[in-house]
Amino acid sequence: MNIPEILAHVDHTQLKAFASWEDIDRLCREATELHTASVCVPPCYISRIRKAYPDLNICTVVGFPLGYSVTEAKEAETRKAIEDGADEVDMVINISDVKNGDYDAVLREIKALRKLTEGKILKVIIETCYLTEEEKIRLCGIVTESGADFIKTSTGFGTAGATLEDIALFKEHIGPDVRMKAAGGIRTKEDMEAYLALGCDRIGSSSAGKLA
Repeated sequence: MNIPEILAHVDHTQLKAFASWEDIDRLCREATELHTASVCVPPCYISRIRKAYPDLNICTVVGFPLGYSVTEAKEAETRKAIEDGADEVDMVINISDVKNGDYDAVLREIKALRKLTEGKILKVIIETCYLTEEEKIRLCGIVTESGADFIKTSTGFGTAGATLEDIALFKEHIGPDVRMKAAGGIRTKEDMEAYLALGCDRIGSSSAGKLA
């Protein structure tokens, strides 16, 4: 794949806790110049980005990065993000619910956010580094049933990021309408090509600017 083809699948990402407007503005300028799929940014910058870059596809995060905020808090975050101009929402599941075996609660929460994001893109981060293979497989089914658009490997803030093995597992167990996003530790053209070749539709990376 050539670099423009790869960049069209990249969510150009800046989610550091200390990200300044200078950092975010640079990210948005790069995304505009490189024609990335989106920028993935902290919720506090959505409205400012929308005013400065009205045509940019804006992705943001909810329940990030730990996922254990209550559903009502995630719903409030999602409403505000959409009101401010977000086009895509990457939500973190409640991993504690998974560890407690309460998959019904996980499904209810994703469905609640799916309802709020109707007409937008909803990606579900399951944070694979904390999960067993059995849990990952169960969550492939949950995400499929929820009606979400994507299953996503990682926040990039856990103990590990994306692996090709996890994407292969997703591919085997998700439904036909669910797309895959890999994130966490993906930095080079070769990395991105490998994930896209395996079937990922999106790559979350802060390194898009280094490819050009």
